[in-house]
Amino acid sequence: MCQVATSSSTAAPPGRRLASTDDPGPATPEPGTPSLNAGGFDALRLDPSVSTVPYSTARVFTSPFTYRFPLSAGRKFIRLHFYPSGYSNHAASDAFFSVTSGPYTLLHNFSAYLTADALNFAYLFREYSVNVSTGGLNLTFTPSTTHPNSYAFVNGIEIVSIPDLFSSATPLLVDGDDGHIVYTIDPDQALETVYRLNVGGQAIPPIGDSGLFRSWDDDSPYIYGAAFGVSYSNDPNVTITYPTSVPSYIAPPDVYSTARSMGPNAQVNLNYNLTWILPVDAGFYYLVRLHFCEIQYPIVKINQRVFDIYLNNQTATEEADVNGWSGGIGIPVYRTMW
Repeated sequence: MCQVATSSSTAAPPGRRLASTDDPGPATPEPGTPSLNAGGFDALRLDPSVSTVPYSTARVFTSPFTYRFPLSAGRKFIRLHFYPSGYSNHAASDAFFSVTSGPYTLLHNFSAYLTADALNFAYLFREYSVNVSTGGLNLTFTPSTTHPNSYAFVNGIEIVSIPDLFSSATPLLVDGDDGHIVYTIDPDQALETVYRLNVGGQAIPPIGDSGLFRSWDDDSPYIYGAAFGVSYSNDPNVTITYPTSVPSYIAPPDVYSTARSMGPNAQVNLNYNLTWILPVDAGFYYLVRLHFCEIQYPIVKINQRVFDIYLNNQTATEEADVNGWSGGIGIPVYRTMW
């Protein structure tokens, strides 16, 4: 599995609610901001592939608007859902806006319409991890001042209290040498999720996650060329057993229960690499977390499967040995790097 982050019916889907998970009270407009349009607006057209909740209705803002969510301190996932449609007399192509949360700019001059069109997606969501140190979290939507008829909108907002997934890690800054620099994550650093992939298995919906309602996408669209390797799942007599160093919320069992390898023939493996291409924006640091678990016999010993890991064409890890890291078959382990 690969996870990349940078410094994104008439009822909600089962097991999920579009609200704060530690919600001591309803979200309220910040004093001095304009009133909400009563009831919001319905999408003028809803694609049949798109869920009614949250994408059939939206709040539309023609001037800056701030939500304030009363929350306890700690790390939160912020998920913003967008369905680029016409709403009332507002055209989808006119929505250009920014979103901020306290000191963090989450989106700047964002167009859901252009982004969805470029990606060929019917809808979008963006997920962020931010640290709340006071008694609440603000989200401000600001229409662009440089585009005529601009407005901001949002179809759904999720705020989920989460454990500290990253600050306790000691990620290494990959610089091409095997002796990398430890580059710790500041507790107040904000992150945006760019990719979260389940390697060798199917996409995992939020209800299949280990309590944090994350989505894990199929990795196969990102594999480079025809070298797909061999995908497989855990042997029937192999149970995923989390050690004390890997809490179950790090990733669900379904992530560790599937894998992709280069195959069993060592001579063939020397002729190619198993490579994923993940398009990203330049100018940012990217945090990469790789999850591993040996799940098939006869790979049960140290030095039975050893491989190198390259990140952005630079050596990240030489002679990686999952059994050596984890201590045995069926035991998850992960490595974090920039």
